[in-house]
Amino acid sequence: MLAKVYASALRGIEATHVVVEVNVSKGIGYHLVGLPDNAVRESNYRIASALAQSGFRIPGKKITINMAPADLRKEGAAYDLCIALGILQATGQTNFPDLPHYVIMGELGLDGSLHPVRGALSVALASRKAGFKACVLPVVNAKEAAVVRGIAVYGLDHLDQVVALLRGHSEIKPLNGQAQTAASKSPFGSPDFAEVKGQLAAKRGLEVAASGGHNILMIGPPGAGKTMMARRLPGILPPMTWEETLETTRIHSASGKPNKGMTTQRPFRNPHHSISQAALIGGGAYPQPGEISLAHNGVLFLDELPEFKRSVLELMRQPLEDRQVTLSRAKYTLTYPCSIMLVASMNPSPSGYYVDVEKEGIAAFREMQRYFKKISGPLLDRIDLHLEINPVPTEHLTSGKPSESSAAIRARVQLAREVQLSRFEGSGIYSNAQMGAEQLKRYCNLEEAPRRLLNLAIDKLSLSARAHERILKMARTIADMGGSEKIRAEDMGEAIQYRGLDREYLL
Repeated sequence: MLAKVYASALRGIEATHVVVEVNVSKGIGYHLVGLPDNAVRESNYRIASALAQSGFRIPGKKITINMAPADLRKEGAAYDLCIALGILQATGQTNFPDLPHYVIMGELGLDGSLHPVRGALSVALASRKAGFKACVLPVVNAKEAAVVRGIAVYGLDHLDQVVALLRGHSEIKPLNGQAQTAASKSPFGSPDFAEVKGQLAAKRGLEVAASGGHNILMIGPPGAGKTMMARRLPGILPPMTWEETLETTRIHSASGKPNKGMTTQRPFRNPHHSISQAALIGGGAYPQPGEISLAHNGVLFLDELPEFKRSVLELMRQPLEDRQVTLSRAKYTLTYPCSIMLVASMNPSPSGYYVDVEKEGIAAFREMQRYFKKISGPLLDRIDLHLEINPVPTEHLTSGKPSESSAAIRARVQLAREVQLSRFEGSGIYSNAQMGAEQLKRYCNLEEAPRRLLNLAIDKLSLSARAHERILKMARTIADMGGSEKIRAEDMGEAIQYRGLDREYLL
């Protein structure tokens, strides 16, 4: 007898349907084909034990299992449940009349319990698109998938419950779809900017970066507050839109990160400088999203930027421009989104401090220059704001005067982002930093005064065409923060002064 059960395979963050065909015939043997990996091949041991715990068995016959399409590699233990159900149907131990209407995923424990799987949200989206009636998933994954409307999602925790549901003997109800709203009501877990003393200029720069989604580099001596402020940046970012929430959750789900529902807060990723290329960009034998994709719609913080391997940093150049990373290997090509705010920090020299040429000599100054040059020009060109962070004066540290809170800054940032969301509605663009050539031409028309100022800066600083675009985007953001429809000369002047490392004396 032949039975068919429907499952899914992940390719990046997209799900592709897999048909598990089980045929039982005369003879003895267990044959699993369809390009399974080792975890899938070992499923027969888990399935045999789980069936026995539920009062079923694997009969002493020839069982052939094909996982179609046969040229698509099947990875992981998520196919245990659908193979077990196929065996029960094919051997006549039970009957599931509605089985063709379900997509079923789950890893089996030896006692029949269901363990979580990767990519539940992508599975639900693909299943709805293909016209399936319902998804059966482990209870840990079901809340995440239940946001998809138009398909029933059942969250179960044991093989017995799945059998009862498919027989029609269960009173378990599908999870209700969650409201498709942004995460505006979710708590912000970031530390508060009220704890940062002084640093008014740096806070202003971070507010500009948050308002427009711009990349930022902070340069200053140890203890000036670079890391402290970077860790507080997520607390002033606006809540994610529904589309951003959905896409961010799909990435984290596909990576296998623990997730009991939607990812409602913007990610903050802070990898160590010893990170490998595959860990930052993504890849590996079983391709996974890297840190740059896990930070999608959030912040990727690279502390002590010159200490990262140059070859690793250079890999970010194209993803920062395209806002997606394409992994091309001999056997696969995957694309992960990576629309991030890059926030980096560094000391001005190996000693940690700026060099006084008169006291320390020209050799020390040359060493500081070499330290700066560890960051390549093309990568630096993709960073919008270059902030110089100075040590906090003692009177500010000991002052009891309260600093501005993250909530107050976030309210202003959210107003600026709402202007941008209204401006770019329907275009798939959520911030000024994501503008392309068409949007720059339409929304960044300059009057005579700001145009003259920009032309002067380009000539004096020998700016590239990319730096010119970055300044225009920042000026647009600063104008939005000031409630101005047009970019003014003062907006342009502030945007230009954030390009500190373009000055020839530092390079």
